[in-house]
Amino acid sequence: MKLRQKILLLAITPLIVALFSIALAVRYQATLLAHQQRASVEAAYLASKEAELKHFVVLATRSIEHLYQSGRHDEATLNEAKAILATLDYGDDGYFFLYDLDGRNLMHPRKPELVGRNLWNLRDPSGSPTIQRLIAQAKAGGGFVRYLWEKPSSGKMAPKLGYVIELDRWGWMLGTGLYLDDVDAALAKIDTQISGNIDNTMIWITGIAIASALAIGLSGLALNISENRVADAKLRVLAQRVVRSQEEERARLSRDLHDGISQWLVSIKLQIESGIAKLIANSAQPELARSSFDRAAGQLNDVLGEVRRISHDLRPALLDDLGLAAALDHLVQEFSEHTAITTRFNSDGSVDGLSDVANTVLFRIAQEALTNIKRHANAKNVNVRLIGNKSNVALIISDDGIGFDVAGVAQHPKRGIGLRNMHERVDAVGGTLNLASSAEGTRVTASLYRI
Repeated sequence: MKLRQKILLLAITPLIVALFSIALAVRYQATLLAHQQRASVEAAYLASKEAELKHFVVLATRSIEHLYQSGRHDEATLNEAKAILATLDYGDDGYFFLYDLDGRNLMHPRKPELVGRNLWNLRDPSGSPTIQRLIAQAKAGGGFVRYLWEKPSSGKMAPKLGYVIELDRWGWMLGTGLYLDDVDAALAKIDTQISGNIDNTMIWITGIAIASALAIGLSGLALNISENRVADAKLRVLAQRVVRSQEEERARLSRDLHDGISQWLVSIKLQIESGIAKLIANSAQPELARSSFDRAAGQLNDVLGEVRRISHDLRPALLDDLGLAAALDHLVQEFSEHTAITTRFNSDGSVDGLSDVANTVLFRIAQEALTNIKRHANAKNVNVRLIGNKSNVALIISDDGIGFDVAGVAQHPKRGIGLRNMHERVDAVGGTLNLASSAEGTRVTASLYRI
């Protein structure tokens, strides 16, 4: 797969995943909202039916109140009350029923064949004792009961919401009810409409997602072609910068070897040759040649020190052996000795746990910052702090020098190479670099996050 295809795939795949996730979230939220809406409608509908049932029962009790409050219990009075209740109805399936507290049916206008029968042990298709539950609710002070009962208009079993009360003076249970199959049908219709709306919404989202993917894909393709060209140009510049940095480092190393080690080695060679000549000329007095060899030995020590310095600049052994804090402490001591600038180092918190690359980045930033201070800051005091916590390690280098224009140096094409190198090093390991400079001094803060 070509690079452009990979870039296009990487651009479109997250978009498709995001749109798919959005579609799932919208569907979930729409379904949840539909269920909540259905529950609200059902609750409101049932609340109105319950209020309606209570109202019907109140009207029924008022219709026989003059008989009930008379205190009579004779058969004629009871039959008159039954006759009044039997004439009360509402709609095709709205009626009142009477039972005694032993489960015997006393009045049922829609099913007169039940009158006089004891239905205490009657159970609905689900096995629930219907009459026992109604009577128990009536004895408990009255209330609502859900059960299954044959619907007169259809002749089929249907869910029913009943409301019953107890007429304790006569030992009756008076009740009525509303069939809920109409409610279930209305709610099913609402569910169908909502499901259709959700499906239509998903179709629209899918269409929009496809159109967006195509549009973004085409735009991304054009943008990627342009970005590829820009990236290639940046890579060329970066490659040139890397080569230039390598050449600068080689030039510095060459100067160090030529100006220091090379001259010392020439001097040592001359001292040794001088000592050898003195030994040959005055073999009986070797002490005359000793001064030449002593000077040669001293210069060899200087050469060894210079080799150690160059080696330390290239890659400090302390960084690998004892860690970042020890390497920075040694760097600060050497800087203070060679520049006569008062330089202090302290470490706070946990500064271990960074990768070798991250340790090297912070060490190189410290080297670059101290080199800049030496060349440009005219500072008298420098503070180097290494601070660590659970999430990150920060290197803070501050001085009391004359400062510089950070923005101006950053935009200058031939200046600020060291600062750009510092930024690039930190960016390469996912850290942050902040520069603050004024006439009172400069502060460099590099923060690297723990893995």
